[in-house]
Amino acid sequence: MKLKILHLYPNEMNLYGDHGNILTLIKRCEWRGIKTEVIEHEPGDLIPDDIDIIFGGGGQDSNQNKIENDLRKIAPKLKELVENDTPTLVICGLYQLFGDFFETSESEIIQGIHILDITTKAGSNRLIGNVVINTPEFGEVVGYENHSGLTRLGKNSVAFGTIVKGYGNNGEDMTEGAKYRNCIGTYLHGPVLPKNPRIADFLIKKALEKQGKNTKLEHLNDAIETRAHKVAASRPQ
Repeated sequence: MKLKILHLYPNEMNLYGDHGNILTLIKRCEWRGIKTEVIEHEPGDLIPDDIDIIFGGGGQDSNQNKIENDLRKIAPKLKELVENDTPTLVICGLYQLFGDFFETSESEIIQGIHILDITTKAGSNRLIGNVVINTPEFGEVVGYENHSGLTRLGKNSVAFGTIVKGYGNNGEDMTEGAKYRNCIGTYLHGPVLPKNPRIADFLIKKALEKQGKNTKLEHLNDAIETRAHKVAASRPQ
């Protein structure tokens, strides 16, 4: 078995340890005897047809500008993959750009690619701190946020989770992230997967399902991950 992981813009969109999510996917596959290949996509590259998992991290507004044109070029392929239930995780900046648009503090519009029904506008304050959310699929999820973007869910959007501690999408409506099919968008850095292995295993399992493989994942000893989760959950905001 082998899974191909598409890493979107690893040089431009890799804040706050986001690359650790890729490492987590690789190791949790390796421990189960599943081979992985990471395809690092930079502006101008082509996307292979046989992608199994999509991942993209966060970046500053200036870096979002750098990838905007290329992201629009590859948008049809990304939409096709998501609509075909390719498991996807996008964090912060790419979460925003998987939506309709991001409006900067200078009122500049950075166009998104309309996969998630969300819109984002820059706020006057940064939303920073430890986050705990409740999710219907993964239970308690922990992470760390640092963003000024205020994201609003559209009428066709479902939140990834509900805020227990932290600010989430906008600090007002108690929502965090968005989920569509097997695509998860979230503000949670940290990185998020090492402390929330259920999400990592969800991505792996759905990728194997698409290949028609046995999806009963071998149980792993997650004692360290569970401890990291509990410590993160206990920290003040």
